[in-house]
Amino acid sequence: MEHLSIHDHQHGPPPPGMMPQPPQHPGGPVPQGMMPPGLGRPPQPQQLPAQMFTTAAQLLDLTDKKLMISLRDGRKLIGILRSWDQFANLVLQSTKERIFVPPVLSEKEPTGIFADIDRGTFLVRGENVLLLGEIDLDKDDDAPPGYQLADIKMVEKLARERKKEEKVKEKKKTKMLGKEGFEGENLGEMPLI
Repeated sequence: MEHLSIHDHQHGPPPPGMMPQPPQHPGGPVPQGMMPPGLGRPPQPQQLPAQMFTTAAQLLDLTDKKLMISLRDGRKLIGILRSWDQFANLVLQSTKERIFVPPVLSEKEPTGIFADIDRGTFLVRGENVLLLGEIDLDKDDDAPPGYQLADIKMVEKLARERKKEEKVKEKKKTKMLGKEGFEGENLGEMPLI
C-alpha cells in the first residue's frame, strides 16, 4: 500500500477509499496528519439547555406539581400534571373544575363565590390552554382573595345567569359597532337586523 499525503492528490479526484481534501483552515493549510474534527461524519446536533426552549419542554419542571390552568373557554382547572407531549397536550390527575362568580360591584362589601367540581383524570388539548401556573401548596386550602366557598348548585346557577347577561351585552355591543362600520371577530356570522 502506498503512503500518500493529502497534498499528493490536489490536482484530481482522490483514489477510491480515500477521504476528500479538507477545506482550507482560516489560518492557512491544515498541517499534514491533522484532520479537522468531524470531517467525514455527519454533524452532531448540539445539546442546548432547557432554558433555550420555548416549547412544551418547559413543562418538564412542572411535571408532578399541582397547577391551575385557565382554558380559552373561561374554565379553570386545578390538578396534578402527570404527563404532556410535544404539542403541550396535558394529562391532569385529581382534577377539579373551579367555578367563579365574580362579586357585584355595586355592593358595599363585594365578595364573590366559588365552588369546585371533581373531574378526575382530565386530558387538556394544548391549544386550549390560555394560562397555567403552579399552585403554592402552603396556600392551597385558602379561599382565593375576595371569594367565599359556596354550594355548587347555587354557584352553577349564578354562573349560567351571569353568562347569559354577558352574552346579551356582547350582542348589543357588536351590533352597535357593526352599525358604525367596525367588524369584530364574529360579526360576519351574526345577522344585523
